[in-house]
Amino acid sequence: MTDFSMRFTLTPRGARLARHLVADQLEKWGYPFGGVTSETLSLITSELATNAIRHTSGDDFHLRLTTGADHTLRVEVTDGSAQLPVKAAPTPGTESSRGLLIVEALATRWGCHDSAPGKTVWAELSAPENQKPPGA
Repeated sequence: MTDFSMRFTLTPRGARLARHLVADQLEKWGYPFGGVTSETLSLITSELATNAIRHTSGDDFHLRLTTGADHTLRVEVTDGSAQLPVKAAPTPGTESSRGLLIVEALATRWGCHDSAPGKTVWAELSAPENQKPPGA
């Protein structure tokens, strides 16, 4: 298993940086910028980071990106809130409550668990055969 992890500030800038660094790391692992895998996992990362920013307090969130031998990519966002996320239908006319619906639609699977002193929300993506690195 290969992994990348980093802490980011609980700000929109932190979410943006997390998304960009995930795309950069995926490029290093052989998933090209602009490819389906990179774009999908970058969007999932953005949604998970934004949820951490909106629903927790503190200074930062921790992001971890891993890839296993089966080419499943996993992104985890850990924040200081013990409140587990709730997938809810969005209220018409608002821009909120869509993040987890987007994650659910794009990810192969997703979930969350307690992780002292807060929670971790994760999503996995199985890279399509044509998006796997050469020689994989």
